Amino acid sequence: MRHLTRRTATRYRSLDNARGYPRFRVQDGHGLDAQVGSSEQAGPAGCGEWEESGLGRWQLRAAVIVAAMGVLGGIAARADSARHFSFAYDQPHSTGYGIAADLFNSKLMEMSHGSMAIDQFPGAQLGQEPQMLQKIRTGDIDFMISSTANAATVAPESGVLSIHYLFRSEDQLIKAIGDPRLIAAVREMFDATVKDGHVLALATLGLRDLYGKRPVASVDDLKGYKVRVQATPTEDTLFPAYGAQTVHMPFGSVYTSLQTGVVDFAENGVNVYDSNKHYEVAPVLSMTEHEANNSVIWVSDKLWASLSDEQKDWVQAAAAEVGLKQPAEAIALEHKSLARLQKLGVKVVTDVDKASFIKIAEPLQDKLAKGLGPHAEKILQVCRSIE
Repeated sequence: MRHLTRRTATRYRSLDNARGYPRFRVQDGHGLDAQVGSSEQAGPAGCGEWEESGLGRWQLRAAVIVAAMGVLGGIAARADSARHFSFAYDQPHSTGYGIAADLFNSKLMEMSHGSMAIDQFPGAQLGQEPQMLQKIRTGDIDFMISSTANAATVAPESGVLSIHYLFRSEDQLIKAIGDPRLIAAVREMFDATVKDGHVLALATLGLRDLYGKRPVASVDDLKGYKVRVQATPTEDTLFPAYGAQTVHMPFGSVYTSLQTGVVDFAENGVNVYDSNKHYEVAPVLSMTEHEANNSVIWVSDKLWASLSDEQKDWVQAAAAEVGLKQPAEAIALEHKSLARLQKLGVKVVTDVDKASFIKIAEPLQDKLAKGLGPHAEKILQVCRSIE
């Protein structure tokens, strides 16, 4: 290519780099570098246009575009060679589920050198969790996240992780989710009870709180009221023990049910409450922190069986990355949402008498775990040993 004078190089530096065109460096007659396809300024303002020398304007533009297409074509070919997998969850990407999926994908791409990647389907695009749990078992979904409470629909002992006040603080919860003993005990439980699907890792969205149109300062404030809960024996034992009536419904129906008075309260993590705008119909958030909002990452047996041992190692490494990093990031997101909600004018009750709840819940913990089964009893003891 012939040398370019200043006028030509400046003129063609304005190609839109935002489109993904790479930057090309050409040298002018004075030995100076100019970038074609960059928005950075090449020379001092007011120096006038640069003159063309030999190579016509349209020829230069054509050469740049052809070269860019060649580079982009190579990039696209490499990206297209990756094997893509569906990864579904029922919460918005802005929640801790999105954090988990992003961490998983980043590590999987790194470990596989770009040969494996996930396509995310957030916000219940592929169904609510109970429906997706069936799809993971039939192989219609490759990966998914489900709460451990909803996982109780296929593995009842999973309800042990919904026992109230098993986790007393966010710090304890972060430690527990990353503890190899708990991860091993949970995977052992699912492997023993669920066919056609495998659990890879634990994650969490933090601790769950109650919200409605009135405050909950102590257990007495729940008596006689209807609370939407997840459909597990754990919830159906503990909330009635507090004097409340439990109501089961899909998560997608919670907003309307709070709005119309079908239920008086719902319970979930702060960021889930925020992201799904439940504060619009339930403007009082009571920080009961009664239960951990735990979840698991699933892989379908159909996909798992198709992977080589090396690929399985990559997938497991990606899942381990989630367990290591996601809990702290998700809880930081909880704090960010809480601050935002307070600015919006949501009434946040922080001085909840949690002791009034614990007094009722604690004596029921062992009974609940025993009723669920031996794996649940083991998980209960592991959780209690983590401080």
